[in-house]
Amino acid sequence: MTETALQGPIRVRFAPSPTGFLHVGGARTAIYNDLLRAHLGGELILRIEDTDRARSDEAMTRQIQEALEWVGCHWDEGPALQSARVERHRERAAELLARDLAYRCFCTSEELDAQRRAAEKAGERFRYPGTCSTLSAAEVEERLAAGTPFVVRFRMAQDNIRFHDLVRGDVDFPPDALDDFILLRSDGSPTYHLSVVSDDIDMRVSHIIRGDDHLSNTPKHIALFEALEAPLPTFGHLPLILGPDKKRLSKRTGATSVEEFRDQGILPQALYNFLALLGWSPGDAREILSRDEMTELFTVERLNTSAAVFDRDKLAWMNAQYLFNLPLEEIWPHLEPFLAANGLADADPDRLEAAVTLHRLRAHNLAELAESIGHYFVDRLDYDPALCAKFAAKAELPERLAALRDRYDALDDFAIDPLDQALRALCEEFGEKAGYLIHPLRMALSASKKGPPVFDLVALVGRPATRQRLDHFIAYLAEIAPTSE
Repeated sequence: MTETALQGPIRVRFAPSPTGFLHVGGARTAIYNDLLRAHLGGELILRIEDTDRARSDEAMTRQIQEALEWVGCHWDEGPALQSARVERHRERAAELLARDLAYRCFCTSEELDAQRRAAEKAGERFRYPGTCSTLSAAEVEERLAAGTPFVVRFRMAQDNIRFHDLVRGDVDFPPDALDDFILLRSDGSPTYHLSVVSDDIDMRVSHIIRGDDHLSNTPKHIALFEALEAPLPTFGHLPLILGPDKKRLSKRTGATSVEEFRDQGILPQALYNFLALLGWSPGDAREILSRDEMTELFTVERLNTSAAVFDRDKLAWMNAQYLFNLPLEEIWPHLEPFLAANGLADADPDRLEAAVTLHRLRAHNLAELAESIGHYFVDRLDYDPALCAKFAAKAELPERLAALRDRYDALDDFAIDPLDQALRALCEEFGEKAGYLIHPLRMALSASKKGPPVFDLVALVGRPATRQRLDHFIAYLAEIAPTSE
């Protein structure tokens, strides 16, 4: 299938069931539909398939919409609730019954269970044998008059069903792989197969891009499209996303929903980029691409046919790239909840922005970033004795840190270059390399061995806080200094 075959009015849909949070596999499907319609010019429909009332949850419907909006997938129509169209689905079933393309099945669940067990015992796959497909009109009327419960089954033709899949290529289902499936349950409610095809027809869906787990449904849907004399959409089935254990991605190997990654501090731009590349290639070695860049490059020919492995380290790396390179105003709305969680909601805005700017190069996620700047906004730091032991072992260090404190106090310009020069000049006087004071200075100001360039750190902490923290650290070293016997 060449891309030219995809030209024309493109109408795609993303149709999740509101039975749980938006899985990253579903989000990837939404992203590919988003990119396809954006690349070719078309419309994306959001349809909530909520006809399974026992498992559907209105709160989940809202959360799915919020997750899609957060990750950057925006729809042109919807959200359309499938449950609002049940009568239309029943009309479709009635049409098929009237044309003898469907029939009423009065087989009981006990009878079917017995047949299923017999097939399993014989090592065969159970297929409904069409017991009621040959009932006469009189027999049907007699059972209806007696109030016998029934389902409505579709009458499958005994032909191969072949189609070209945008991802998998040519696919062929033989007749023995299919049976007469149910359209309406005994309570009159439509099944997934009837509802989805009915909605796809009425919503004029031209391309159906969905997960590989729906591949076995496709021949049934093709048969329904043809029976209802509707144009056949183009199908594309995406391979599964696997965990690092090469099994289907599950909570056993970590977060799986969009919301979980959001709550871990992943930026939506990074997750969109990461998921888009989890089964699609832009055709070159680039890995950081904006949505506009991906839209321009997106073609179905570059969708992978093999399953992709969800590499969490790769996502962390990509998120770090976005943290460093995005304009701060794009990061800030996503960072604010993490700042609030670390007690920084009311911190001085200018100081907060300076701290974020300094530390975002080294953070892999928003949670890590917010936590890394907390020490700028506290009056007193708590030091780890194990990390400070090597400093406490140097008997002369407190006095030399006090000398550094006094040099810094005497500076006219408390800026990076003068701070750097003052420390290096003092170390030369002591006959030491600059690291001799740089490392304890970093510990004194941040209670950490790692962080941004130390003189950027000092400048941001400021003169009063630098003096206070150096005094506190000098006193702390005296408390934990080893005693001579």
